[in-house]
Amino acid sequence: MTRVRDIMTKKVVTISLDETLDLVDEIMTSGHIRHIPVTKGGRVVGIVSQRDLLRARLSSLGDYSSGEDRQFLQAVDVAKVMTKNVRCADPNESVVHAAKRMIEARIGCLPVVDPEGDLIGLVTETDVMRHFAETASE
Repeated sequence: MTRVRDIMTKKVVTISLDETLDLVDEIMTSGHIRHIPVTKGGRVVGIVSQRDLLRARLSSLGDYSSGEDRQFLQAVDVAKVMTKNVRCADPNESVVHAAKRMIEARIGCLPVVDPEGDLIGLVTETDVMRHFAETASE
């Protein structure tokens, strides 16, 4: 049985609570990343997704130029838009169980934490789909 630790992304980009959305936008755009865990002392305290970023932008609906959009993003702290109460995965959890939890919660990733609660990876819907596509018999 394949475990989360076998398919998770180990090099995870994180962000701290005191950063602003312009940095999140820059990281997501340049790194082609859709989820960024928010950490404090190595522990996951939240997560920011592309959806959260879009929701923040939509809340400021208006006829903004790109410069005004950048100013808006610089003024919004990560802590204001991040998802709190993050569901996390155990590295020894089966991929099937993690996939079912992601489907039921309608989320695109699970931060993976060790027994002490420190972030050690991230398993995304893409990781799960890749795993099932590679292991499916045709």
